[in-house]
Amino acid sequence: MTIRLSSETLHASTVAIDGRAVLISGISGSGKSDLALRLIDRGFTLVADDQTIVQKRGERLMVSAPHTIRGKLEIRGLGIVDMPAIEDVPLALAVELTSDVQRLPSDSRERMICGLMVPLITVDALTASAPSKVALALDRFGLK
Repeated sequence: MTIRLSSETLHASTVAIDGRAVLISGISGSGKSDLALRLIDRGFTLVADDQTIVQKRGERLMVSAPHTIRGKLEIRGLGIVDMPAIEDVPLALAVELTSDVQRLPSDSRERMICGLMVPLITVDALTASAPSKVALALDRFGLK
């Protein structure tokens, strides 16, 4: 029997644009907050940094930040800064940060969160093109 959670808190940063959220996960120090900041520079808005609450509502996953860190982004070298933030945004895409990115990955990768499948891509956060890849993937693969 599989237990399907209706809510979970993930070690991930999340940003959103046009009512669609991107969940960015990876090991500590992999660049989650840095990639979130670069996406914010491209017009995205902060949802959560470092911890994201995901709630299942029907056939959708909604994301928010814990109250204690809402509107806060850790910027290495500057500290924790206040940022405009939104909450309760539908999750459209999951991004896993890794330095081992496949050259031609399958278009059908997914991650299960709270019993629902979310499109998944892998990105090396340290590359200059990482924000462009995430924005393109959101348009191409992200849930509508």
